[in-house]
Amino acid sequence: METGSGEVNFKIGEDLSMQTMMEDIIRGNAPMDRKEALAQEISEWMSSPKRRAMLDGMRYYRGEHDILKRRRTVLGKDGKPVEIKNLPNHRVVDNQYAKMVAQKANYLLGRPLVFDTADNELEQALTSVFDRRFLRLLRRIGEDALNCGVGWLYTYLDDRGGMCFVRLMPWEIIPFWSDEEQMRLELAIRVYETEEYFGKNKKKVQKAEIYTPEGIERYVLKQGRLFEDEDNPAKSPYIIRMEKGQGPVSLGWGSVPLIPFRCNSASIPLISKVKGLQDGLNEILSDFENNMQEDARNTILVLKNYDGVDLAEFRHNLAAFGAVKVKSVDGNPGGVESLRVNIDSENYRVILDLLKKAITENSMGYDAKDQRLMGTPNQMNIQSMYSDIDLDANGMETEFQAAFEELLGLACRYFSSTGMGDFMPGDVKLVFNRDMLMNESEVMDSLYKGGLRLSNETLVRQVPWVNDPAQEIERLRTDNT
Repeated sequence: METGSGEVNFKIGEDLSMQTMMEDIIRGNAPMDRKEALAQEISEWMSSPKRRAMLDGMRYYRGEHDILKRRRTVLGKDGKPVEIKNLPNHRVVDNQYAKMVAQKANYLLGRPLVFDTADNELEQALTSVFDRRFLRLLRRIGEDALNCGVGWLYTYLDDRGGMCFVRLMPWEIIPFWSDEEQMRLELAIRVYETEEYFGKNKKKVQKAEIYTPEGIERYVLKQGRLFEDEDNPAKSPYIIRMEKGQGPVSLGWGSVPLIPFRCNSASIPLISKVKGLQDGLNEILSDFENNMQEDARNTILVLKNYDGVDLAEFRHNLAAFGAVKVKSVDGNPGGVESLRVNIDSENYRVILDLLKKAITENSMGYDAKDQRLMGTPNQMNIQSMYSDIDLDANGMETEFQAAFEELLGLACRYFSSTGMGDFMPGDVKLVFNRDMLMNESEVMDSLYKGGLRLSNETLVRQVPWVNDPAQEIERLRTDNT
């Protein structure tokens, strides 16, 4: 079992005994206390580098960058850094990272998904479940995947028996995988904080939920130990259905209804690739503004025959009155001179351009102000500009397709149990409509000259303002009769 990374992988081969031991602990069949083992995993996860990277990604996306905590320091008398507060200390954030996250999420998930199936009943059933609210939720999960490496979707049934979804925060989820490739989820722990009233006072309480194929276990986490949650059932199934003559019947999904949506195969957050570049960009902008504002009242000054007590009084008089008193000594006139450092703004501009370009390239995004888009760009120039983000989106789409296959499996079980029909996940193909600039007239002209003719159904599915392609095709047939 691997520890410290925040994930537990059951090994195979020579580590088969460890796999068996952990499976026994999870199911409560081992001499080792199960709750103690799970509490230890929670403790390791809370301080793991992987969780910190997730929190950094979300923090930077919100604009809470490290530059906001920067202090200006000088060497003190003992040679150690000492904070100095009489100099400008601007903290400028140019959030190129958030721009890249939004760009990549919208590129793949900004347009409605298309469920390509020949079964009209299945298409209607999917549309009723995966509606616009779900598409909005999916886009937010895509942002989670980019910021944290993975986004989590939990599936449940509401009070009316409808299939619903909720997004869980990635840094709250500790997954336990039953295979080396991390494809089959054996168990998951969710650790989160909530507020509860104790008398008239509201206090934060840390809770833990254990997701197993059979149901959910709920605990309260106190001082590193798990205790049963007195306000919620300790163990509850995912689905409770009232059957005639039997009363409530506990049902399940057949697996843990918690689905990971990864941004890449290694689940590496985007922030891990560009944090240093983003920090450098913020520092250069902040330093430039600091240097521009270091005028004669706060920069280095040379005093000649100053008529005052000490430097503190001199600084106060200069700041408060804009004037100081000097005198002549032995015929030598007094005065105040400043040491000026010439600032070449062009140097800053070059560095800023290099950093912004590096952030875009390392994020595998695109620059909307690219020179290749000047004038009337041809399709080859557009595709060249989109090559990086398109390549990265291919990998992300592969991961999302695999996640959707699991989700469709749950949806098909739901359709079967509610009498909506017996369907298989393989009966539908999910199509992601990427939000890519296109010289459509050039593309269509090339297809026409090449002798290719597309069906009306294919063309209608590509029209952005058509929400229901099947209905639109039926309208066309009606108009032609």
